[in-house]
Amino acid sequence: MTVLLVVAKAPVPGAVKTRLCPPATGVQAARVAAAALRDTLDAVRETPGVTPVLALAGHLADGVDAAALTVAVAGWPVLPQRGVDFAARLVHAHADVADAFPGRPVLQIGMDTPQLTPARLAAAVRRLADADAVLGRAADGGWWALGLRDPRQAVALRGVPMSTPDTGRWTWSALAERGLRTVPLPVLRDVDDWSDARAVAAAVPGGRFARQVAAVRRAMVVRA
Repeated sequence: MTVLLVVAKAPVPGAVKTRLCPPATGVQAARVAAAALRDTLDAVRETPGVTPVLALAGHLADGVDAAALTVAVAGWPVLPQRGVDFAARLVHAHADVADAFPGRPVLQIGMDTPQLTPARLAAAVRRLADADAVLGRAADGGWWALGLRDPRQAVALRGVPMSTPDTGRWTWSALAERGLRTVPLPVLRDVDDWSDARAVAAAVPGGRFARQVAAVRRAMVVRA
C-alpha cells in the first residue's frame, strides 16, 4: 500500500503564505493556508488504498483552525519535519516514512494544491506502480508531487534549489542521474501569490480554500 505523504506547515500567522500579503493580512493568509490544508487532507483521506502520513513543520496547536485540523489528522502518523532547508526536510521526511513503513512506495504532496481530488491522487498512485518515480510539475516551474518506489531515493533532492522557476527541471535531472525511470504527472498550478489563489479558488469554488479567498476579497472591498 502506497504512503500518501503530506508535507505541510502549521498555519501560524506571519509564518505561512506570506506572499499573499498584501492584500491579505497575516491572519487572513493563515486562514487561507489552513483551508488549503484541510481541503488537501480531505482529498487524501478519501483516496482509496493509501496510508496517509503528515510531515509537519511547527505545531497545529499554534496556528489558526487548530481544533479542526487536529481532528482532521486524528489517527494519522504525524512526523516532525527536520533539516536545515526545505530540500533537507523533504529528504528526511521520505527517510522517516521508509523507516516507519519499510518497503512501501511514497507519493508526496504539499498544501499548495487544494484543487487536488481523490481521483487525481489515485491516478498518481497508479502511475507510480509502473515507474521508479513520478513527478508532477507546477505551472511556475516547481513541482507539486513526487512519488518514489523507494523513498530513500529522495536523497536526489539534496542540492536541488527549491522554490525557483527551474526546480522542476533540476529535480527531474537529479532523479535521472540516479538512474530512476520517472513518469510525469499533470501540470498543476500551486498557490504562491494572490493571483494563484484567485485562479485556484475559481477552479474549485465549493471548497474551504475558495471560501477563505472570497473572505479576503470581501475584506478588501470593505477596506477600500
